Amino acid sequence: MSSDQKIENVIIIGSGPAGLTSAIYTARANLEPLMIEGEESGGQLMLTTEVENFPGFEHGITGPDLVGVMRKQAERFGTRFITKNVTKVDFSQRPFKVWIGDKLHLTQSVIISTGASAKYLGLPSEKQYANRGVSACATCDGAFFRNQEIGVIGGGDTAMEEAQFLTRFASKVYVIHRRDSFRASKIMVDRVLKNPKIEVLWNTEVIEVLGDGKGMTGAKLRSTADGAVRDLPITGMFLAIGHKPNTDLFKDVLDMNETGYLITQPNSTYTNVPGVFAAGDVQDHVYRQAITAAGTGCMAAIDCERWLEEQAAH
Repeated sequence: MSSDQKIENVIIIGSGPAGLTSAIYTARANLEPLMIEGEESGGQLMLTTEVENFPGFEHGITGPDLVGVMRKQAERFGTRFITKNVTKVDFSQRPFKVWIGDKLHLTQSVIISTGASAKYLGLPSEKQYANRGVSACATCDGAFFRNQEIGVIGGGDTAMEEAQFLTRFASKVYVIHRRDSFRASKIMVDRVLKNPKIEVLWNTEVIEVLGDGKGMTGAKLRSTADGAVRDLPITGMFLAIGHKPNTDLFKDVLDMNETGYLITQPNSTYTNVPGVFAAGDVQDHVYRQAITAAGTGCMAAIDCERWLEEQAAH
């Protein structure tokens, strides 16, 4: 390593609303952030069509447009972008090391905003009808399914919550679960079983999403008990089988919970490594909204800026 290699003030890994908000704040604090935004930049917002609940956009905005606006704002204040994936990190000493392939970047601090990905069933037809009937976010897309019959896949609390929420819009909600009992808490299960608009299909899995090329028209179901196959005419299908935080890079480096979410200190974005901060869905498995991700991105930038000031003072 040559001694003249530049040491960044802050590298931001990931480019959804959390990363972009932290970029806006750190850039305005003259920290000249370098954002390594990843090959699939923009995060989960890139998979949503209309975002109607982000304050400031009274008529709604598409996910990609919202990301685009935030990115321009970050760029305006001097954020630099590399549209590649980080392949390795070393946080054992400062300056921290961040690699993209064999190219090494050095930095005094890191903000991690790599987000999470919804788990899908892995069917080709499911990809084909993504955003055209298939969704992984009831709060994002529920309102587009007024007076339609739809399905929710899953058996945990999230599936119960989403099924309940969707009854505000849909005329009927099928909860499709491959086992004969739910993992969800008893109170949530009771609410679902009592709701006249919800029907539970036990021991059932979706093996194909049916459609006419434009949108979803149904789902092919298979019984996990006897293997019988049938078609169910639904125009929407919501996946509630969990999210996976994008934290493989940080295994054995940063503290995470049993599902892989980064653990931050209460009311802050500090991880267990001083100088490394985490914001957005990578550390939030509760709210998972663009607005809360943006909020923690602001927190991470302020935490980072103050931490850097303290280091400089010593």
